[in-house]
Amino acid sequence: MTIIIEQPDYGVEVVEQKKLTHEGHENGVEVEEDKELVLDAGFVVVPQPQPQPQPQPNSFVVPQTNSFGHTFRDYEADGERQPGVENFYRTNHIYQCVDFVTKMREEYGKLNRVEMSIWECCELLNNVVDESDPDLDEPQIEHLLQTAEAIRKDYPNEDWLHLTALIHDLGKVLLLPSFGELPQWAVVGDTYPIGCAFDESIVHHKYFALNPDYNNPAYSTKYGMYSEACGLENVLMSWGHDDYMYLVATENGTTLPSAALFIIRYHSFYGMFAKFILIIY
Repeated sequence: MTIIIEQPDYGVEVVEQKKLTHEGHENGVEVEEDKELVLDAGFVVVPQPQPQPQPQPNSFVVPQTNSFGHTFRDYEADGERQPGVENFYRTNHIYQCVDFVTKMREEYGKLNRVEMSIWECCELLNNVVDESDPDLDEPQIEHLLQTAEAIRKDYPNEDWLHLTALIHDLGKVLLLPSFGELPQWAVVGDTYPIGCAFDESIVHHKYFALNPDYNNPAYSTKYGMYSEACGLENVLMSWGHDDYMYLVATENGTTLPSAALFIIRYHSFYGMFAKFILIIY
């Protein structure tokens, strides 16, 4: 299945993708390789033609392993962060239920906590480390800047995407006292639909057996409290920084395009990335 996200017309000409040889030529004519805009919440490692070019000085090479020597998002690998990550998801899966999410959206949808600039908010994340991340234990401000710069390098003409990359995780300020000091399990980690059966693809799925919605007949079937084809925008997601930042953006009348809001709201919904192709047009 394909999810298509409608985009405003930015006046950018759509160029047909071309097949290139490893020299970057087509039929003997030098051409510039087009890059497809793919939303996958991570790096896409594209197989390189042989022979592989040597990295240029100061160029960025996509790593094959994280800073702990494991493949990315490997929740089964033995490592110093794994016990803490698993315990995080145990707590997350026990308490993220319809009642909790409904209360959080109602409370934080008021947007009555703090007023500040985007950069002031970014600086607050200097004090935040995401306990759910098996790949990274650096302050989140580094993640914001690295993401924005990587996106700007790959898609220099998509300024809305640069900004989206910079602000996508700002909702993690929910961990700080001025924003309520919510526990990590209520702010970070993978997100997933609430109010229907928990999909088995969700990491550490076994802990949902202790969730109050798990055996509730109203929420434990395939569609639960929803109807078939009701639309993703009508599905209640587990509460966290994604949904909070989406509320902040929409309630403040953001001029970011719908694709940006989709990224902000669903960038931690990894179960979706494994099953669907996302196309921006």
